[in-house]
Amino acid sequence: QLQLAESGGGSVQAGGSLRLSCVANLRVYCMAWFRQSPGKKREGVAALRIDGQSRYTDSVKGRFGISLDSAKNTLYLEMNSLSPEDTAMYYCAARSRDPCTVSSTAYNNWGGGIQVTVSS
Repeated sequence: QLQLAESGGGSVQAGGSLRLSCVANLRVYCMAWFRQSPGKKREGVAALRIDGQSRYTDSVKGRFGISLDSAKNTLYLEMNSLSPEDTAMYYCAARSRDPCTVSSTAYNNWGGGIQVTVSS
């Protein structure tokens, strides 16, 4: 059974950077990052397919980077130029086939989430 575990969250000031990690216990075809703030719907942030194809939501393009260390089955999200609007619980998700997108309805494997807080 696939298990996902996030790490690397925390608090940072606006303009700062954080790197999130998500370790999977199995090799996965598609992995993604989502986030959810209180009172808001879960939002897709970025997705990465095993062949390197990536997708980003518009609000993070140019600031966030998604990558995968295949040898470690570890997905990363490098977050730069953070703003208070990026404050949320961040979740790692995975699926075994296409589509590999930032739509939350496409995923049935989720990590427990990790908090990211950006202060102004």
